[in-house]
Amino acid sequence: MPELPEVETTRRGIEPHVLGRVVRRVLLRERRLRWPVPDTVTVGLIDLPVERVRRRAKYLLLDNSRGSAIVHLGMSGSLRVLSSEVPLKLHDHWDLQLDDGRLLRYNDPRRFGCLLWQAAGEVHPLLAALGPEPFDPGFDGGYLYARAHGRSGPVKHFLMDQNIVVGVGNIYAAEALFRAGIDPRRAAGKVSPARYEALAQAVKAILGHAIERGGTTLRDFLRPDGEPGYFEQELQVYGRAGEPCRACGASIKSVRLGQRSSFYCGKCQR
Repeated sequence: MPELPEVETTRRGIEPHVLGRVVRRVLLRERRLRWPVPDTVTVGLIDLPVERVRRRAKYLLLDNSRGSAIVHLGMSGSLRVLSSEVPLKLHDHWDLQLDDGRLLRYNDPRRFGCLLWQAAGEVHPLLAALGPEPFDPGFDGGYLYARAHGRSGPVKHFLMDQNIVVGVGNIYAAEALFRAGIDPRRAAGKVSPARYEALAQAVKAILGHAIERGGTTLRDFLRPDGEPGYFEQELQVYGRAGEPCRACGASIKSVRLGQRSSFYCGKCQR
């Protein structure tokens, strides 16, 4: 599933082509995505310019004076800015036709993404309970330590909780915990303030670098220009079970935490 860096890469890719453009038509070929596409999307977008292209967690928001279209890429979705003459492909589910003759096209083979509407002055239920962004100034070790108080579950689950901090998925949680030297199995309430500060800084550094590198290509994700991200080439532990740790040479281990595989170095992470 595309994680925060892939979504931010998509936002940066489409923004120069969409910002300020008037949406002339919303063409829906398939409404049956993760949730049915409501008519309010068409009513809200038509004949107004896109005033802002922003990201909240793993959601993209296209803002105008009426509200915001909310887009989620799901497990396999992608957005492309294309000429209106580009032929349709299988799983091209909707287009936003722009006033310059181009269009923003959404493709999603698995249909786990969404296109929803948030009226101006309201907060959609999907966004209402989300935690802070990892790049917010208030996201630091003190915040994590306070929120972790009394929690007995694994610190990796805690870090991936979108009510605690948004956008840290399985890949980047594994990488951040490795950089901070924290065993993913350790109880969240048993991590010290100093180690949480190291973890908060690791999350910021890992996600920031992944954005610069264009995200991580695993299975389906491609950048809006069609090129893959390159962060996968730099992964330290994720997907490397049995391979030597690049820091100490010990074998990378894999363990199931919940429904996810977790990768770590038993020597570097405590």
